[in-house]
Amino acid sequence: MGALDTMYRRASVRHFTGEKVTSFEAEALLHAAMAAPSAGNQQPWEFYLVSSDDARTALAQASPYAAPAAGAPLVIVPCFRQNVRFPECAPLDMAAATQNMLLEATDLGLGAVWMAINPVRDREEKVRATLGLPDDLMPFCLIAVGRPAEDVTPHGAERYDEKRIHTV
Repeated sequence: MGALDTMYRRASVRHFTGEKVTSFEAEALLHAAMAAPSAGNQQPWEFYLVSSDDARTALAQASPYAAPAAGAPLVIVPCFRQNVRFPECAPLDMAAATQNMLLEATDLGLGAVWMAINPVRDREEKVRATLGLPDDLMPFCLIAVGRPAEDVTPHGAERYDEKRIHTV
């Protein structure tokens, strides 16, 4: 399978079975994340793996769109250090790392969904309080991960639109 196949099979999964994500699978997701490019190779990332019921329930309250966190066996919280060489690029670095994790989850047969936290301040503060993050670490998003409880339909291949392409 190629990279395009993985991209086209990826879909947002919001409902999970109760089966745990193995330590091998979690480590594979983190390897994929840290393989992402970053501005000036600054690698601003830190990752929190949350499996505690109480913490996942609290994270699900961080955003009106974060409900899947409560039902996922694992929530990964990518965070970025703000004291880096190119701080304005750190969220871009984190987006690349997050996309890598979503694609790796697809390859592993897992489901995942990306739930935005940054740059919405009240969401950031709720995640910060739940995890006890240090001041210099900014939560970027929540990624609920687990085995899909239902089939989802990927839409990646359908999104190609020639009208959005401009040649100069």
